[in-house]
Amino acid sequence: MRNLVKNHWKGTNSFLSFYLLAAILLWLKTYMTQQTQFQLNVQGLLQQFLLFINPLGSALLFLGLSFLFNGRKKYVWLMVTDTLMSILLYANVLYYRFFNDYITLPTLFQTQNFGDVSGSVPSLIRPFDFLFFLDLIFLFLLLGMKVVKVEGGKVSRKRALAIVTLALGLTCLNLGLAESDRPQLLTRGFDRNYIVKYLGLYNYTIYDAVESTKASAQKVMADSDDVIEIINYTKSNYVEPNPEYFGIAEGKNVIFIHLESMQNFLIDYQLDGEEVTPFLNRLAKDKNSLYFDHFYHQTAQGKTADAEFLLENSLFGLPQGAAFITNGTNTYEAAPAIVSQTKGYTTAVFHGNSGTFWNRNEIYKSFGYDYFFDINSYNVASDEDLAEYGLMDKPFFEQSIDYLVQLPQPFYVKLITVSNHYPYKIDEDLTTIGKHHTGDKSVDQYFQTARYADEAIEQFFNELKETGLYENSIIILYGDHYGISENHNDAMETVLGTEVTPVVSADLQRVPLIIHMPGLKGQTIHTYGGQIDLLPTVLHLLGIDTKDYIQFGTDLLAEHHDQVVAFRNGDYVSPTIYCIDGTYYDPLTGEEIKDPDLLKVAEQLKTKVENKLKMSDEVINGDLLRFYTPPGFTPVDPSKYNYKDQEL
Repeated sequence: MRNLVKNHWKGTNSFLSFYLLAAILLWLKTYMTQQTQFQLNVQGLLQQFLLFINPLGSALLFLGLSFLFNGRKKYVWLMVTDTLMSILLYANVLYYRFFNDYITLPTLFQTQNFGDVSGSVPSLIRPFDFLFFLDLIFLFLLLGMKVVKVEGGKVSRKRALAIVTLALGLTCLNLGLAESDRPQLLTRGFDRNYIVKYLGLYNYTIYDAVESTKASAQKVMADSDDVIEIINYTKSNYVEPNPEYFGIAEGKNVIFIHLESMQNFLIDYQLDGEEVTPFLNRLAKDKNSLYFDHFYHQTAQGKTADAEFLLENSLFGLPQGAAFITNGTNTYEAAPAIVSQTKGYTTAVFHGNSGTFWNRNEIYKSFGYDYFFDINSYNVASDEDLAEYGLMDKPFFEQSIDYLVQLPQPFYVKLITVSNHYPYKIDEDLTTIGKHHTGDKSVDQYFQTARYADEAIEQFFNELKETGLYENSIIILYGDHYGISENHNDAMETVLGTEVTPVVSADLQRVPLIIHMPGLKGQTIHTYGGQIDLLPTVLHLLGIDTKDYIQFGTDLLAEHHDQVVAFRNGDYVSPTIYCIDGTYYDPLTGEEIKDPDLLKVAEQLKTKVENKLKMSDEVINGDLLRFYTPPGFTPVDPSKYNYKDQEL
């Protein structure tokens, strides 16, 4: 057999044949990966064809760079390139399994987070993953066993030119067909899924690098004229606060509880006849609580960091990477600075993880937080007290109370929980409810960590009451992002007992929002809203008018609140129309909208959403808030904050 294979190479240009073999194997491997590992929502023959051919042009072109080298170097270059492309492919597979998203250039520079997320990597690896490198093993064996003779000299220029021409031709054909099916694909690239589906993972990587570079250049090129359009937009979209609620929490302590990976379907959900989150269920129905049952997360790659960013600034997270990392030194009009300057609040964040995670120890300074208590401020008694991403919630809340009672009042604080975080590991001794029965490990464990988090929050409320802080505080509990991604929709059908249609999938992006305060007239509010709306809502409750601030959300309690909830990829939901992957649905029936008049309205809302996202990005990438200071507001000087030597 070996002689037979050797004979095949005789009389041919061995390197050219070897190159073509490598390109074909990389092409087919990438196609199978894109088909099986990513949820690309491929529809119709044209999209199937594009998914099939888009890796071919990339494989031919990038591996074809080896033609620039002579002798053994061309084999080395080819194998190095092939290996790097395979690593990129597999890295995206792992990243997608965790984040349901693709790696972007900014995320590659978030190296301070690598150590913190490394504990989740083993749970992402599958037994069949060696197949991602099987073609490389085969090629290395061909070279190592000298089945392929390593030839010196150059490849014929005509043949090399023909290959490169073919590669570029395939790429241009790919782009042309993609544009015909999805006009303005690259200029309206809010959704990375579209880019990967139409152009392939490797071309997406190039596109992302170009877009990231353009975004970085925006700050250098920006000037004061660029902020004028933004000011006009936010002023024209400002809505008057509801007089019934404006100022009812004035002078109260503000306590945010950041609910890690807590989705709204858990409210009132029963597993084997038992409530998963009994305390949150009671709190949502409490006579002193406002519970919003159509409140959506709007995060992208930054996930938890994006949720915080939305909360503090009423600005969207970025389409690539996280503003916490890439724009940590920007000028912001953030909540901590606003409440401190207008109402004399002391501000602080409590988080049982490293202060460097998501660059918190730096960007919190730009937000104007007075204090930041990270893992170094807590006592870790044993390994049992540690979750994947920091201190378990019960000891975290218990120790945080000791700091809260020392803070000068009124205070504005945020406590970030971590126990209910993927992959939802928890010591069996700490569980008080069984696992689910879907057969999907992370989904099944999710209910146990959610119950633990629920118990920790109840414990915290009791401690607030014991210290006397409860009566003089407004407490806002909000979910940061989904806990179970679309990769687990099969398991979620078992959980929900229904098919996960596009509309159901969109509604799974709902997260809890509960505003609780003694004396508050409680009710369940069905208004559609998102995390972008939380800042103006809370500021109005505190009696702070937001009309002079650049914010892209509107007060959830206002009569004219904007109920079109924009997602970071350009999709949206509203009481009458859901836009999902470019298709419009009736939220009541779940059916695709066909009515021409309603479709026209849907397209107008789509344009509105994309314009809002675009302007928010301009504010962040251009650091435009440095050119605008609201009346009575003093820009934050980050150098005045030092969390290392802080004392209460």
